[in-house]
Parts: sequence; structure tokens; C-alpha cells
Amino acid sequence: MKTASLYRYILLITLFAMLQPAIAVEIESVASDLEHPWGIVFLPDGRMLVTERAGRLRVIDADGHLLEAAVEGVPPAHVASQGGLMGIALHPEHAENGWIYLSLAHGSARANTTRVVRGRLEGMRWIDNEVIFSAEPTRDTPVHYGGRMAFMNDGTLLVTLGDGFDYREQAQRLDSHTGAIVRLHDDGRVPLDNPLVDREDARPEIFSYGHRNPQGIVVDLDTGKIWSHEHGPRGGDELNLIRAGENYGWPVATHGIDYSGARITPYTSRPGMVDPLIDWTPSIAPSGMSQYHGELFPEWTGDLLVTGLVSRAIHRVRIDGDSAEEVEILLDDLDRRLRDVQVGPDGALYVLTDEREGEVLRVIP
Repeated sequence: MKTASLYRYILLITLFAMLQPAIAVEIESVASDLEHPWGIVFLPDGRMLVTERAGRLRVIDADGHLLEAAVEGVPPAHVASQGGLMGIALHPEHAENGWIYLSLAHGSARANTTRVVRGRLEGMRWIDNEVIFSAEPTRDTPVHYGGRMAFMNDGTLLVTLGDGFDYREQAQRLDSHTGAIVRLHDDGRVPLDNPLVDREDARPEIFSYGHRNPQGIVVDLDTGKIWSHEHGPRGGDELNLIRAGENYGWPVATHGIDYSGARITPYTSRPGMVDPLIDWTPSIAPSGMSQYHGELFPEWTGDLLVTGLVSRAIHRVRIDGDSAEEVEILLDDLDRRLRDVQVGPDGALYVLTDEREGEVLRVIP
């Protein structure tokens, strides 16, 4: 085949593939009147727990009804701007021990931080509360808390922490939790095999650093690989493959520019710093993430699903070894800020809308 004809053939095949219709989906509202819902988990008995940024933990019963009363006894959060009650995760052995983990903004306007607690549910009460981690140092800004959590295959817990916006230089300091992902035992103790545990100049909890505001983290249970995304400023949102002890560049290397239009740095890449696998510019404001494993969308198995606040969509990312590629945009016709997406036990997607009257949406073929 002549070169010109080959190019036309490849172009036609590419266009044909792009024009193939996406899987048609049906969307139903599971629960509404939630104030900026932030995270969701699924209990073994069929109930769902949803955090509201306003500081409440809500229960959707096994019949799909949102209970009017919130769970009592949940530790108070510092609710201001982006701060409040945020992430939620179940212990890998939750069915046996009942532990539930929450991340929240804690403190006051002058001194606040990201805190992680664990506790149990007894009816509609939060009991046995334990503080297992508080990021240091505190800050006086109510933004960029991180706050997502994921358990690794060895039972240790990863927690994402933001840079506090005004303290971005601390993301390069090892004596600060600011702009880091930390790794803890399930009770908050420091694992002795953490990458920086033997360095006197470093916080021993740090697993990776150089992050801006990571709000999505997934551990692939088959491979053990850790995927995380983070907000850039104007552009420069990133998807990263997280490895122990690595520096992910912020604010020394980034594709984003400041909100004023000024350049943050002349560098998009630097020696000794890890480049993102995906750079979203313009910004999509990635806000939550899950990995698809279920029977309803078998074509998506192993794909990452990323919600966007600015893009108002779900971005489906295909994983191939250590590489990643965005392959589809979903739910962009909803025109609503999407805070999180998780895969339910039924294989459906459960999507949280980031609104004062937010919803839990269920997405099925």
C-alpha cells in the first residue's frame, strides 16, 4: 500500500473508532438533599455511608432510603470553605472489627489541619473514636486538605494531604506533612519500612511528596500499584503512579500556571522528580477516583474512573502496565460538579454531585 493511501486508511480507522457510540447508561437518583456529599462506602449489610462536607455522616438504608437523622457522636470538623468532613474508608477486615475511617479538617481558622480518626457504628451512634493521625504543621488556610484514603494490600493506610495553597513550598520539605501522601498502620503507628523512616530530617509517615492537592487515590488490589491524581492551579492537573519515597515535583515542576496568569516555575520536568502520566490542561479539577471491577460494565475492567468538578464529567482512564491513557468522557451531559465515583457491590457506579443540594446517583447500563 502506498504511503499516502496508508495514512488515509489509518485516519479512516481512527475516525471510525472515535465515532463508535459509548455504552448507553441509565441514571437514577438514590438520595438527594445532601449538603456537598464528599465520600461514600458500602457496608456489608447493604447500607451506604455518605460524608457531607458540612460535618455530617449520613446513612442510606438497605432499601435505598436516606435516613433523615445524621449519625450522632461524629467528631466535629472545622467547616470552612473546602474544609469539613471529607473522606471515608472501611478497614479491610471491617466485617470482623467494624472499624470505619474518616478524614476531616480539624482545628480553628488560625490553626487547622487534616486529621484522620477511626470509630465504629452502634445503631446511629459513632463510638470508640480514636485519633490516629493529624498532619503537621497546622496552617491558617481553609483549602487544599487532600483527605482521600486507601488501604494497601498489606493492610497499611494511605492518606493524601494538600499543600494549604499558601504553603506550597513546604511540599518539597521532608520535615512537613504538607503536600504529601502518608502511610500508616491501621492504628496510626508508623510502618518501619516507610521510605524515609531512618532519616532524621524527615517525617517518618511520608510515603511520597511534592504534591499539590491530591484528592483521588486507588490501590490496584491485583498488582498493588498506587494511582493518585491531584489538582493543579490553572491546568496542570495530574495522574501519577505513586512509588515509595518519590518526589512528584510540586511546585518546582508543573504544567500549570498561577491563577494570576504568572508562571509558577519555568520547569515542567526536573531530574529526580517524577513526571505525571496524564496532564490535564485545561484543568478538569479531579476530585475522586475508583477502579472498575464489576459485572455491569465488563469492558471497563481495571479502568480508572475520575470525577471532575470543572469538567463536570467522569474521565475513564485505561491502564496498561505503568502507563495510562484517557479513553472516554462520561456523564458530561449532566452539567453538574461531580465530587466522587465509587463502584458498588452490584457493579453500578455511585456518583456524588458537589452541590448544596447534592445527590447520590446510580449509573447502570
